[in-house]
Amino acid sequence: MRIHHFVVLALVALVAAPRVVSAASPDDYFDLMVAELQRIASTPELRDAPSYMLAAAVLVTKQHPANPAYGDEKFLELAMQLGDVAVSQSERDDSQDRQDYEWEIHFWLDSYRLLESKLSDARRARWRKELERNVRWFAGQTDARIDFPRYQGPFIRTSTNHFALFASTVYLAGRVLKNKEWEELGTRAMHRLATEEQAPGGYWGEFTDNGPTTGYDYITMTCVALYYEHSLDTGALEALRRSTDFHKYFTWPNGEPVETINGRNRHWDVSAWGHFGFTHWPDGRRYAEFLSPFFTAGNVSGRDLGRLSQSALYYHEGPTAEIPQDLSRAVHQMPVPAGIRRTAPWTVCLSGLYDPPSSSQFTLDRQGNVSIYHDTLGMIITGANSKHQPELATFMENDGDEVATVPRSSRLRMSDEADRLGMAYRTFFVDLRVPRPEPERLTLHFQITEVGPNRMGDAHMNLQLVLESGKVLETAKTKVTLDENRIELGPEEIGGWIRHRGWTLTVDPTARLTWPIYPFNPYSNAPETELRHAVGRLSIPLKVEPQRDWALSWRRQEIAFTLETRMGGDSPRCCE
Repeated sequence: MRIHHFVVLALVALVAAPRVVSAASPDDYFDLMVAELQRIASTPELRDAPSYMLAAAVLVTKQHPANPAYGDEKFLELAMQLGDVAVSQSERDDSQDRQDYEWEIHFWLDSYRLLESKLSDARRARWRKELERNVRWFAGQTDARIDFPRYQGPFIRTSTNHFALFASTVYLAGRVLKNKEWEELGTRAMHRLATEEQAPGGYWGEFTDNGPTTGYDYITMTCVALYYEHSLDTGALEALRRSTDFHKYFTWPNGEPVETINGRNRHWDVSAWGHFGFTHWPDGRRYAEFLSPFFTAGNVSGRDLGRLSQSALYYHEGPTAEIPQDLSRAVHQMPVPAGIRRTAPWTVCLSGLYDPPSSSQFTLDRQGNVSIYHDTLGMIITGANSKHQPELATFMENDGDEVATVPRSSRLRMSDEADRLGMAYRTFFVDLRVPRPEPERLTLHFQITEVGPNRMGDAHMNLQLVLESGKVLETAKTKVTLDENRIELGPEEIGGWIRHRGWTLTVDPTARLTWPIYPFNPYSNAPETELRHAVGRLSIPLKVEPQRDWALSWRRQEIAFTLETRMGGDSPRCCE
């Protein structure tokens, strides 16, 4: 599918266009690179040697007012040592499969490019030999898949982000090592990835185009950005513009990617990948500027340092413009049924995304539909997806033969008055309304309608509450300090409301709460084991009732929640 034109609702309230607010530069990256290299200088035998090598190479060779280490011989010597470490590690590795090198070989190639004129003949030959040995594997993997119908998992038997790493490695190696065959092969794959494989919403679907894998999408974007730096392919630049729009909206105010629309992961840290790919535009520079302070000296991994060093190398300086996280009101609706709205201090994501079922442990069931984030209190309700866990699906129905958790069809309508997400299941559909919130009050209203008379059986709705171990959870009837011990509170113990971490949630009279629920971890193919990843399950049985004065003999049910952050004297109190 070649992308020519697409239309996306992207309305930013209060401003007609992003307002230029300041100038951005890569200063933060340089400061962090110097601090981290000084920390590890005495122990260069590192697992992530290429990452630190790139940091040293960029500091030595990139002249910039914010770079205090330009031309510093100490960092040059450190870069040489780290390069030798990387070569030695590669020489000792006799495996045929070289995929493990995909995460850092970009750093090694760029370091070689930056330092080549400073290398001795012997060192240059040794580095080049191992680089070529590793790249041959990536070239074979890229060439074998180059004409497959799609660069997605069901076709290529790996993820899109991995293929992007393969192909961009081959392209960069072709440029750096003057290998025309590799450069042409990499160009074919990367140009197609940029101009044909990106979904209209600005992401690269890893399984289908039905929705993104938000965290891994940064990786694919980085590969396209790196390809553009050396090719100046305008198709790649257009893809980066679409990617900038996608990522700047679907990032929470704490810098983390929005999990509700993520088809592979429930949680993802602030990404260090490819900040430079956003810096071609004022809003993208502001987005990179927004992300960079989350990485601090002593708290950044080696590979993340390599990514930040890559951004320092390729950064495009210039003015910045406001992004959604800077504004009190912003809204974005994707071409697929998902959208996000910021009405400070609230940010709400709604998702009606659905994918065909997959047996892969790395593809989650898109069964979460709503997330609510508060500027001060953080995530309150998460719509993170899961697998083999119908108890965490926003809606689930069990007809005795099958448990369904993913909608069959959906529609999202967004307006200033209220956002509405409709989702159809086998025997009922849901109309979720989220009216415009007040500063201290947000409501969710669910209307469940049975499709046909007397069809519904066992069905529930669930909200995943983000609860914190060690903190008190209070209801109208009881108080409990949360820990690893299981608690189950029924309607008589909840009494209509729950309070935790500064928020109060008014709930349906039939609601039940269970803690802790450990969600599915795709990497272990099993539930999480750490309490910090646990959630509370708030469950309400679906009990539809006949309707008066309605032509249809279908039954309905109304379920409403009110979320408040007001802690004044009129708030409900426990046990009264």
